[in-house]
Parts: sequence; C-alpha cells; structure tokens
Amino acid sequence: MIEESLLKEREEALEKVINLMRPAVQADGGDLKVTNVDYENGIIGVALEGACGSCALSGATLNAGVERILKGRLDWVTEVVGEVDDSLSYEEANSIGSGAYVPIRPY
Repeated sequence: MIEESLLKEREEALEKVINLMRPAVQADGGDLKVTNVDYENGIIGVALEGACGSCALSGATLNAGVERILKGRLDWVTEVVGEVDDSLSYEEANSIGSGAYVPIRPY
C-alpha cells in the first residue's frame, strides 16, 4: 500500500503534467483525459477525446507524445495505457479538427 504523502505527491505531479500537455491536444480539437491510475504500480490510463479520438495520428500522439512525456517527467510511471474515444462521426470530428489533425477516412 502506498503511503498517503507519496500518493498526494504523485496525484499533484500527474495533474501538472497532464495540464501541461492538454493545451496542445485541445488546439487540435480534442482533449486528454486520465481514465484510471494505479499510483502504486505506475500504470496510467489516458484517453484522447474529440477530434483526436478519430485522428489517424492518435496512436502516435499516445505513444510518442503522451507516454514519452509522462515517463520522462514522472519517474514512477511504468506504463501508459491509451484509449481513443471514437464516439464522434467522421463529419463531427472533421468539423472540429485543426492543427495536425488528420481524419481517418470513412470506408
């Protein structure tokens, strides 16, 4: 069991790093949401929402961006589990995407 002071420290540090990354994701019409956290084992669940959930680059954003930054700034993070919110239709996502947004083409 993780001690209370260490838990609080990790919660605050995670929130700071997520808030540091969030504006870049929001600039592309999406958002970054923490879905679950195992503070003891260092496993963080994050989801890309909005236009980022239907972007062809979402995997790269999660792996090369979010995971790399979390592991680089928080030495206790061992794994980042990415989720993509693909609830928007192609048309909805395409209308709010901007910046580096590359929509996944409908078949």
